[in-house]
Amino acid sequence: MEQGALCGCVAVLLFALAACSRGDDETRLREALGRMEAAVEERRPGDFVDFVSEDFTGAEGTLDRTGLHNLLRAQVLRHAQIDVVLAVPDVQIQGDRATVAVTATLSGGAGGWLPDRGAVYAITSGWRREDGRWRCVNAQWRQVL
Repeated sequence: MEQGALCGCVAVLLFALAACSRGDDETRLREALGRMEAAVEERRPGDFVDFVSEDFTGAEGTLDRTGLHNLLRAQVLRHAQIDVVLAVPDVQIQGDRATVAVTATLSGGAGGWLPDRGAVYAITSGWRREDGRWRCVNAQWRQVL
């Protein structure tokens, strides 16, 4: 095989591996979001914050990891049922960092047929790979409906 063809094959192989790696990372991030969604619906705030970094900041710097955990626990105590519906997230990966933008519809209530409360939020979160796992390091959200 001549040198140019060999370099071309190596380049294609490296590109394919990079694409697989990006796909795996995107899949892992999407799975993390799904598990966080399930944790809220199953009333397990501790499982939710397992995906949150120790140095997390949110709500424009006014909320740390412990504050987020307490906020989630308060919502679980306040509502007998919590439903979360996530739109398809937009995932942007830059090495060991990622940005995820998603729209979330949240509703909660006393467990009746119709929810007592509901709102739609636009959420943008920053993620970092820590010891091979993706963890959320920051998040901002705003109510859109």
